Amino acid sequence: MPTPSPVELDEPRHDESTAPDMPWIVLVWNDPINLMSYVTFVFQKLFGYSLEKATSLMLDVHEKGRAVVSSGVKEKAEIDVFRLHEHGLWATMQHDV
Repeated sequence: MPTPSPVELDEPRHDESTAPDMPWIVLVWNDPINLMSYVTFVFQKLFGYSLEKATSLMLDVHEKGRAVVSSGVKEKAEIDVFRLHEHGLWATMQHDV
C-alpha cells in the first residue's frame, strides 16, 4: 500500500480580496418588427409584470429606444436575454453602473 505524501496548499493571502459580482441589467431595444402589444405581452409573460408596468416599459422601448427590464446576477441576466431572444425581441445585458 502506498504511503500518502504531504501536499502543500497555497494559503490565501490577506491582502487579496474578491470583488463582489456587479449587478447586471437586461436591456430591450426598439425594433421595427414587433408590435407594441406583443412587447407588452412578452414582458408580462416572462417577468410577471402587471399590465401597467409592462406598458410603461414598452413605451420606454418605443419612445426612448430601450428599457431596463430586469437586473441581477450575471447568470440570471443571461437567461433573461436568452428568453427574450426566443420571443423575438432584441435584448442585451451589461454591468449596471
